[in-house]
Amino acid sequence: MQPHTIKQEALDAIQQLPDDASTEQIMYRLYVLENIRRGQQDAAKGDSQAAEELLKDIQTW
Repeated sequence: MQPHTIKQEALDAIQQLPDDASTEQIMYRLYVLENIRRGQQDAAKGDSQAAEELLKDIQTW
């Protein structure tokens, strides 16, 4: 089985949308997928923050 490329992941995500999906819906789906991908990469590199630390930061806002 071939590894998925970013392009293939985008095509798969678009194909899962209904045929009458708007351009905004398509763009939003791709935006969400990109942010998930970046988060997974950051976590794999150890560039992430524990949930407890994040909650403490949010409370200081």
